[in-house]
Amino acid sequence: MSMEATDKRRDLAMVAKRVAACTDCQLARGRTNAVPGEGNAEADIVFIGEGPGFYEDQQGRPFVGASGKFLDELLASIGLDRKRVYIANVVKCRPPQNRDPQPDEIAACRKHLDDQLGVIEPKVIVTLGRHSMQRYFPGEAISRVHGQPRRKDGVIVVPMYHPAAALHQGNLRRVIEADFRRLPDFLARVLEARKAAPAAGEPPIPAHLRAEANTPPATPPPPAEPESQQMRLL
Repeated sequence: MSMEATDKRRDLAMVAKRVAACTDCQLARGRTNAVPGEGNAEADIVFIGEGPGFYEDQQGRPFVGASGKFLDELLASIGLDRKRVYIANVVKCRPPQNRDPQPDEIAACRKHLDDQLGVIEPKVIVTLGRHSMQRYFPGEAISRVHGQPRRKDGVIVVPMYHPAAALHQGNLRRVIEADFRRLPDFLARVLEARKAAPAAGEPPIPAHLRAEANTPPATPPPPAEPESQQMRLL
């Protein structure tokens, strides 16, 4: 493990300690465990959900319930797993009865997610659900922008439905699966751009992502937005 990777793991562990001690919103009073996040400190891609549920609160890990199982299946379908990505939420403590996180709770927890992203420095962020999407695209409707990559503050952000949506609306399962199958193509374009104009001192592209980047998308893009317009966004 490189010194940089060791430093990043240490810094993420420090964020996790701050999360565990945080009492900045009412969610802290009802938690069993805080759920800071987990995964690769050097990940090129970060997945951001909304908030922990019952099983996440019990185990202190993100996405370990039914929606987490589906997320694992989605990652496997594009050649990824939890060891290669980073997974977090916009709030780190479970909202009561799994209700939506409130704006003040998201605001109180924002600094922790900001710190994590500052350490990892991902190239692509996938938002899972409307609350994490609102962090980057306030006022947008996820039904309109899901699966469409956009550049935000130097990072490619891909809004997607939350995996739990497929558990409540079966017709969304195929939509989510199709959006995920397009991720390797988005990654390929980002990584190709990095190779064409590498930044000074930028680390080499991980081999597993080079392999995935060459994998063609399993399904054609949906007709909602032409390919040419998407690539202008990239």
